[in-house]
Amino acid sequence: MPTLILLRHGRSTANTAGLLAGRTPGIALDELGRKQAADLPARIAPLAPVLAVTSPLQRCRETLAPLTEARPDLAVHTEDRINECDYGDWTGRKLGELSDEPLMAAVQQHPSAAAFPGGESMRAMQHRAVEAVRDWNARVEAEHGPGACYLMCAHGDIIKSVVADALGMHLDLFQRVSVSPCSVTVVRYTALRPFLLRLGDTGELDSLAPPPDQDPPPGDGSATGTPAAAPGTGTGTGTDASEAPVGGGL
Repeated sequence: MPTLILLRHGRSTANTAGLLAGRTPGIALDELGRKQAADLPARIAPLAPVLAVTSPLQRCRETLAPLTEARPDLAVHTEDRINECDYGDWTGRKLGELSDEPLMAAVQQHPSAAAFPGGESMRAMQHRAVEAVRDWNARVEAEHGPGACYLMCAHGDIIKSVVADALGMHLDLFQRVSVSPCSVTVVRYTALRPFLLRLGDTGELDSLAPPPDQDPPPGDGSATGTPAAAPGTGTGTGTDASEAPVGGGL
């Protein structure tokens, strides 16, 4: 089965303003975010993704723009199911104000029970995102083979919920996962189980590239099933100032 590169969009103007952007239109990358996006083609090049899938929001499309300029052959597909969580009435509010909302405790400690007023539940968000990954895994494998790699540009809470599913982790624990802006998380799917190869990585990805003309093996054949050449969790797993209290879902 394919290898999925989960890319969080670069730092946005909402990140720096401390706003919960949600699906607000017109949220662009800030200066640092544009620099992060400009560095992306060189970082992604060793993995040679066969296609890219993106959230419809502007900050994701802007993050992918330098990559598509460098790779005009790269097909980009918009996928509504990896759109940002619908935060409903919380959309556009300052994160500092939201910390006093009673619902925030559930968002942090019991997200599987949390539903945003006028928006969607976190369970629904995870369900649609995971279903999108499953469908794209099948499509990529059918069209490009089991050794193919593809890119999905989305949002913090979306990526964290997909990681939780890949690890067999309950949604109530997904707030323990941290993904910084423009970080890369890599999941290698196999017929029996996924392997998390990188989490919130902001560094090089060269070591994940399969040998030429050879499909990446699903594991090293040991009793523990450790994925071959698994490089650890990378350099960007710590929380930074741009992480939102609701889980980085800016």
